Amino acid sequence: MVEMMFRDNLLSGKRILVTGGGTGLGEVMAEAYAQLGAIVYICGRRINVLEQTAKRIGDATGSTVKALACDIRLPEAVDELVAQIWSEGPLTGLVNNAAGNFISRTRDLSPRGFNAIADIVFRGTFYVTLACGKRWIEAGDTASVISILTTWIWNGGPFTVPSAMSKAGINIMTKSLASEWGPHRIRLNAIAPGPFPTKGAWERLSPQSAGGSGSSGYIPLGRVGEMNELANLAVFLMADGCEYLTGQTIAIDGAMHLASGGNFASLSKLGDSDWERIRNEIRSANEQDRKERAKETRVSV
Repeated sequence: MVEMMFRDNLLSGKRILVTGGGTGLGEVMAEAYAQLGAIVYICGRRINVLEQTAKRIGDATGSTVKALACDIRLPEAVDELVAQIWSEGPLTGLVNNAAGNFISRTRDLSPRGFNAIADIVFRGTFYVTLACGKRWIEAGDTASVISILTTWIWNGGPFTVPSAMSKAGINIMTKSLASEWGPHRIRLNAIAPGPFPTKGAWERLSPQSAGGSGSSGYIPLGRVGEMNELANLAVFLMADGCEYLTGQTIAIDGAMHLASGGNFASLSKLGDSDWERIRNEIRSANEQDRKERAKETRVSV
């Protein structure tokens, strides 16, 4: 269970979708919402993982948590997902959490590598936001949207350019739609986390050959983030009581980006052999991930 700072049942009556909710930060936020009484939907591409997470959270909290498979890179799939949810009732909240990332010298990137990130973070986030927004506006419903960004939106993301570009675009989407959709009582805010170690993302952004120099940096508070801290902020932005707050991106990183830039600029000292080791480590992590997915598929069949 997540250690919460809010009263029980604060989110009773809320219906919230968390993209990429099967693991990592998405799983933590989904559990926090369920723990406070919301009906929660989690989506992603790995239905077995989603179902396991939904069952675990549902059993732990007693709330309804539903797992739905969806590849948010495909607008048709997104519309089917949102229509399915709306058939049970409109959402009151959306968390755009689904993402992908890895470190690489930009000169080594292929168009396919760039699109692997941009299609999820940039396009997928917009597709889900638009599909929900159209329905909210048509029905006159109030809603809140949270997008998970990075502090790189303010000072650049060397060696993570596809993610930095995509997240910066979503930051501007947040500000633009906060203004455009404000008259419809739809709020949009964003969270820019610093280091919150999670298995998948951490392996791709902090391989051993990188020396951890870009992933941790100098954090004035002297530690990485704790999951309950992120969850409490995500609840605050989703709950009633801060309806005047919209169009903002809030950093939660122990002041890391203020002290050090909070990005991977220090990796510029690495040479060709270092980057080759990093690529091999990332490939190894990806291969292990593919094996786990294949195993899950065999089990489901």
